[in-house]
Amino acid sequence: MRVAIVGGVAGGASCAARLRRLSEEAEITIFDRGPFVSFANCGLPYYVGNIIDQEAKLLMATPAMFLKRFNIAVKLNCDVSRIDRDLREIEVIDLKSGEHFRHPYDALVLSPGASPIRPPLPGIDLPGIFTLRGIPDSRQIRQWITQRKAQKAVVVGGGFIGMEMAENLVRRALAVTLVEMMPQVMPALDPEMTVPLQDELTRNGVKLHLGQAVLGFAQEANGGLVVQLQDGTSETADLVLLAIGVRPETTLARDAGLELGALGGIRVDDQMRSSDPRIWAVGDAVEVKDVVTGGWGLVPLAGPANRQGRIAADVIAGRPARFRGVQATAICAAFGMTIASTGCSEKALKRLGLWDQPKPCEKIYLHPGHHAGYYPGAMPITIKLIFHKSDGRILGAQAVGPEGIDKRMDVIAMAIQMQATVFDLEEAELCYSPQFGSAKDPV
Repeated sequence: MRVAIVGGVAGGASCAARLRRLSEEAEITIFDRGPFVSFANCGLPYYVGNIIDQEAKLLMATPAMFLKRFNIAVKLNCDVSRIDRDLREIEVIDLKSGEHFRHPYDALVLSPGASPIRPPLPGIDLPGIFTLRGIPDSRQIRQWITQRKAQKAVVVGGGFIGMEMAENLVRRALAVTLVEMMPQVMPALDPEMTVPLQDELTRNGVKLHLGQAVLGFAQEANGGLVVQLQDGTSETADLVLLAIGVRPETTLARDAGLELGALGGIRVDDQMRSSDPRIWAVGDAVEVKDVVTGGWGLVPLAGPANRQGRIAADVIAGRPARFRGVQATAICAAFGMTIASTGCSEKALKRLGLWDQPKPCEKIYLHPGHHAGYYPGAMPITIKLIFHKSDGRILGAQAVGPEGIDKRMDVIAMAIQMQATVFDLEEAELCYSPQFGSAKDPV
């Protein structure tokens, strides 16, 4: 069996490795248009901030490692330009040599990922305006900071990447301004839960422009940048980082006539199979079902991408497997303040018309210490839990605080996956020692 995989990061790499464990006979080839395979893209902000001090530490595997350990061929700098579904072949362009060639497949896995959004604003292509997707991007940002002796940066977008980049640019001794179009940072979360994080950003010198859109960019005579804001004010910068979201890479799938969903992602079933029974799709480019609402969504997170890759491999190898869906469990930290969420937020449920019907929802807030109060070092955290008022089914949760956030969110995330209720949480038996929690855990 010949298996071709387009894209060699989270979903594609996990699919290839899993498939080799299931089949020694499969002929597996990974194609990636970039210069690296299986790199830790979640670590890129920390490489910019010198927390990760060597580029090589971001590489989870190399083509040589894939070949030696798994007998998997990896072809880097190779862009798959077309899928011939009738002949079951892909057309490939070697970006270094310019060579065009075709590669046959019995099963094809698409894992093209998502690309950072660059809106068509005036000056968007000026030097010094960056996005962050791969190792080359982080390398360019590091070089720009060093060579230009950058002192000021503007981060556009207050989501996960925006938070992490703001912190790491401050770590590089830059004065950072963060601009977010919504009236809060972390727009996917409920606004009251983001206040402690906003306060922490301000305490660490990050200037916030919330509820402000960027209208365009201009260049000063000295080469610096001017970021023009909606309210008529502007900010100057030596570097601008765009972190306003990503768009699924679906050109290859669309040109091949594969079905796309209403949100623009590749439509797949619960076995990660596309509308062509010989083609699977995984990762940031696919639309997936929300386990809470049952609706379709785009969830560009590493965890689901890896899980989808393994499921696609199982199905290709003939094993029964099913992707249950996503609940967008995510976590972010900046300046020692951690914020996390799982399932649906209150505002998402209201936007979807699900807060009052078919079952009314309820919310509670807790403000406990992250471990036993009598043990030194206990710090307050805030947890918000959302559930159906009638039957107690858990729909979502958010938490913010300096410590103990990941543990609580992971427990609730598992509860949502199991369709548990708040009454089930009452019976949860969790680890207890005074330095880790309390006898009656907040969960």
